Amino acid sequence: MNNKQLSRGQKTVVGVQFLFVAFGATVLVPLLVGLDPSTALFTAGVGTLIFHLVTKGIVPIFLGSSFAFIAPIIKATELYGLAGTLSGMVAVGLVYFLMSALVKWQGIKLIKRLFPPVVIGPVIMLIGLSLAGTGVDMAKDDWLLAIIALVTAIIVSLFAKGLLKLIPIFAGIIVGYTAAMLLGKVDLTPISEAAWFSLPQFIKPEFSWGAILFMVPVAIAPVIEHVGDVYTVSQVANKDFVKEPGLHRTMFGDGIACIVAGFIGGPPVTTYSEVTGAMVLTKVTDPAVIRIAAVTGILFSLVGKVSAFLRTIPGSVLGGIMLLLFGMIAATGISNMIQNKTDMSNTRNLIIVSLILTTGIGGAVLTIGSISMTGIGLSALLGVVLNLIIPHTKAEKAES
Repeated sequence: MNNKQLSRGQKTVVGVQFLFVAFGATVLVPLLVGLDPSTALFTAGVGTLIFHLVTKGIVPIFLGSSFAFIAPIIKATELYGLAGTLSGMVAVGLVYFLMSALVKWQGIKLIKRLFPPVVIGPVIMLIGLSLAGTGVDMAKDDWLLAIIALVTAIIVSLFAKGLLKLIPIFAGIIVGYTAAMLLGKVDLTPISEAAWFSLPQFIKPEFSWGAILFMVPVAIAPVIEHVGDVYTVSQVANKDFVKEPGLHRTMFGDGIACIVAGFIGGPPVTTYSEVTGAMVLTKVTDPAVIRIAAVTGILFSLVGKVSAFLRTIPGSVLGGIMLLLFGMIAATGISNMIQNKTDMSNTRNLIIVSLILTTGIGGAVLTIGSISMTGIGLSALLGVVLNLIIPHTKAEKAES
């Protein structure tokens, strides 16, 4: 199967498949942070279409809910309320604008200097590790359901073939939900009472400096992830999207999508490598197929019973999925440092990684007046500062 052989109907079928690859992760984020999953589907679809408009419709990338912001959204909501937190999510888009301008001005070298693997690796680890406790707390409500969902996701990840291998989260949720139904632990009343057509729950943000400063530093990790995904998609499609339409355009498109999501009550969006994996399997890299996936997501968001179904998923089922998922995110941070050959025998690198992890896991808080920073955001900012002020050894300077 390739782009030239696909009829309009076949493109539609593949586009729907691509949506289901991204579906589980896209709706999991809002379910964990207290947002409407239908709104997340809507903002993922609209955000993807905006991204394609900004990038001249030639980059086959799908945008979905970002896992990097789960813990920060939960904490910021406690501190500033949901409406205030949404203003922080809007500000995340401005970080993408800034990075877009820097790339346009200086190229990718400045981004790599500000955010090297020794900073990004431990920040990604923190994203996973900071949520480990939440996963265990949700799973322990019913360990049987949690284990069923977890084992399903593991089996699909290890042994499934084709597109099925790309949807372990979705498969785990479906099997766990089915088991919960058979055990009489699901109340289907909300689904039967829900209307077939229903608009997503749109929420208006309220300006909050505290929430903005809390959320903005967290954007460092997804920005770097964006760069890596654009390079990967370029390889898959056999085109240089870093050059045309340009990395500055892809970042700008992602930024606008994040702003739109924040303004209407959705989580920040990011490039989805799961869909890139689906493109590798199907050999379909036509951006039109990604846009079909986006439109399908928008249509699903308008079906009231879909949102009602998602809200009836037992927390223990989600907890079982989280045990695997957040551990894998942490492992990705380790992998990032290994692949980039970060020398952990180097004292400078040890200091940076150590302080990022201890301040993040230990819950360090920086308070200035009525504004406070903590968690992933504070640790990411600390990592950037340490990387800039701690001098390199003579050997490192010679290598660079």
